[in-house]
Amino acid sequence: MGGICSRKRDQDVLGGGSASRVSGRYGKSGSSKWLRNSFGHVAVADCQPGGNCPSLMELCIQQICKDIERYKSFSVLPRDISQQIFNELVLTHSLNDDSLVAFLDCALQDVHLGDCPGVKDSWMDVISSQGSSLLSLDLSYSEVTDAALVGLKDCSNLQEMTLNYCESITEHGLEHISGLNSLTSLSFKRSNAITAEGMQAFSNLVNLEKLDLERCSQIHGGLVHLKGLTKLESLNVRCCKCITDLDMKALTGLANLKELQISNCNITDFGVSLLRGLEKIIMLNLEGCNVTTECLDSLAALVNLAYLNLSRCGLSDEGCEKFSELKKLKVLSLAFNNITDAVLVHLKGLKNLESLNLDSCKIGNEGLANLSGLPLKSMELSDTEVGSSGLRHLSGLNQLESLNLSFTLVTDGGLRRLSGLTSLRSLNLDARQITDTGLAALTGKAFILLALMCFMIHHCSIMPLWCRFDRSDPSGPIWSSNFRCWNKLFATYFSFMLVDFKNLQSLEICGGGITDAGVKNIKELSHLTVLNLSQNSNLTDKTLELISGLEGLVSLNISNSLITNKGLQHLKPLKNLHSLTLESCKVTASEIRKLQVTALPNLVSFRPE
Repeated sequence: MGGICSRKRDQDVLGGGSASRVSGRYGKSGSSKWLRNSFGHVAVADCQPGGNCPSLMELCIQQICKDIERYKSFSVLPRDISQQIFNELVLTHSLNDDSLVAFLDCALQDVHLGDCPGVKDSWMDVISSQGSSLLSLDLSYSEVTDAALVGLKDCSNLQEMTLNYCESITEHGLEHISGLNSLTSLSFKRSNAITAEGMQAFSNLVNLEKLDLERCSQIHGGLVHLKGLTKLESLNVRCCKCITDLDMKALTGLANLKELQISNCNITDFGVSLLRGLEKIIMLNLEGCNVTTECLDSLAALVNLAYLNLSRCGLSDEGCEKFSELKKLKVLSLAFNNITDAVLVHLKGLKNLESLNLDSCKIGNEGLANLSGLPLKSMELSDTEVGSSGLRHLSGLNQLESLNLSFTLVTDGGLRRLSGLTSLRSLNLDARQITDTGLAALTGKAFILLALMCFMIHHCSIMPLWCRFDRSDPSGPIWSSNFRCWNKLFATYFSFMLVDFKNLQSLEICGGGITDAGVKNIKELSHLTVLNLSQNSNLTDKTLELISGLEGLVSLNISNSLITNKGLQHLKPLKNLHSLTLESCKVTASEIRKLQVTALPNLVSFRPE
């Protein structure tokens, strides 16, 4: 370690005596590249078998954080190193009153303390000491008050600030941020501080590009203070019931607005008509608003509209022909509306449509025929009237990557109709009709005997002729014609029987009749990162053994099954696992914690907790 860098005895950097001294040439503006490049080797003991060795930088950061009480100040370290130490302490929830003081005047650029325990007004002295270096600040879910915002006047270059769910800040505190003219992004989700009067402070934020006021319940009439924010591109007022059509009038001058979220507000067709002049809008979220298909006339005037959410709007088939005018749509959500197959007829001309959500609509098999020529990549058909026969219309959607068929009428046999979906990466079969038999199709294991039986039954009329071919002349007409016929028909059956989903990354089969025998097929889906088999009550510890080879798994859910503590040992190879859910199983939180400590270093979320 002696060759890291030249050291001077007269410069105390970390407050740990002469052993913690470093050359003055590594100032705040320095780069950590010197540290990365100066260490050629890492001790073999620090490398986990089968995994990647941590970099020497990472090892140093971890050790410093482990002994954080030894250090009084990081202000002389290069800024990017002190930033990494700070981030590690936040990530591990190790930052507290004592360790925070070491970062006084460190010129940190990013202070993200959302969800960090213990954040309060007294921390602001250290935060504001970062001065003009501070570029982004997140104090979400903290107990900071109006007084905490006073010191931010010295952070003149602050560009992004997030104060979501800060319930102790009032409208008077907003006055202290009115001078932060460099702000480009500001978020105040569910804040009582944001009132119509308090929003006057936003009128000076002339460089603001993104404003998030989701669930702010007292902003009716306050949007008028945004008129001068001509650079504003994104506005989120979702779930603000106080917002009405009159508030939309205040937005008419925001010519650069590209993204507008006004879902679950009291907006009607008239309010939507006031948006006609905002031609740069690309994304519009009207979910849960009191609009009808009449608003489509106004939406057609938004010539760049590509993302539209009309879920839960109570739409019916009447007026649905106007959907054909939305030529540039890429993403359309019509979930939870009273629409039928009649609407799908008018989607045929949307040649740019990549994502379609029809969750809980009255869509049936025949309506899907209208979607066959679209470049769809994602489809939500959950809780519709679609059955196995309707899936034949999807077989040509070779760009489809995500498909949700949960709570539909699709059975095991229907899976064979998905053979053409070679791009499929995510599949949800959350249906009680799917059994072990259907799972065999996921890995391309054809039911050969079944295919042969079907062939014999349906084409027995040609079999006697085939049996009478002349063996002495295999090229004869009887052999030739009937063998070609047999071969063609046999191939046709296998084109439906062979389904290869080996590239699946996400698979959900919940609430069905899946047993350990069916899971044998899943174990061959080697690219899976998400697997949800919850509500399959017959699964046992054998299932964990079968999937132990799926080392890419990041999320696993096998709740409401017969899994026990004994079976947890089979999860040890799943080093990438971040989330594990085994609720209503014979599993205890203490045993999962042991597994986390000894074998699953990346596991950050598990249930039972």
